[in-house]
Amino acid sequence: MKFVVAISGASGAIYAQRLLHAIPAEKHEVHVVLSTYAKQIAQGEIGGLKIPKAFAVHDNKSMEVPFVSGSAKFDAMVVIPCSMGTAGRIAHGYSDSVITRAADVFLKEKRKLIIVPRETPWNLLQARNIVSLLEAGATVIPAIPSFYHNPQTVEEVADTVVARVLDHLGVDNPSIKRWMETEPALE
Repeated sequence: MKFVVAISGASGAIYAQRLLHAIPAEKHEVHVVLSTYAKQIAQGEIGGLKIPKAFAVHDNKSMEVPFVSGSAKFDAMVVIPCSMGTAGRIAHGYSDSVITRAADVFLKEKRKLIIVPRETPWNLLQARNIVSLLEAGATVIPAIPSFYHNPQTVEEVADTVVARVLDHLGVDNPSIKRWMETEPALE
């Protein structure tokens, strides 16, 4: 499958990092776009992003990328983490960057768009933007981890959110424990 992984400048770079390493490069074509502040936030939170060499990395300012056109066939896009500013621009069709233009294309073409908002609390405008995204066809997976499998590390906590994203992308993730399972379903 062909995916776009967009990383905004919201706190929560660990979610993007864990997702990038969970998608098998040998099975999927992945294009990565970082917002202006994504690198800075990632540097401060996790010492920088480590993007697999097989993934194409694009500038957020140049529209010279294939996935900003509806004629290019891509399967899904995920914005992880998604700042509320990015969510608001997407919700209102304000296509001022590669991330927001690509999200606009995925919505208009009825392709899977996954938004992973990380900020909290929300004000009323932010909540309405999330509702607008849902109404437009986006899938919203808030970065709200689960704890029923007693995660022991920050990475394991983040992986509970990443597992939900992978499920919605249609990417197998045999290492995650699922509800009522005692062990991961490793192949």
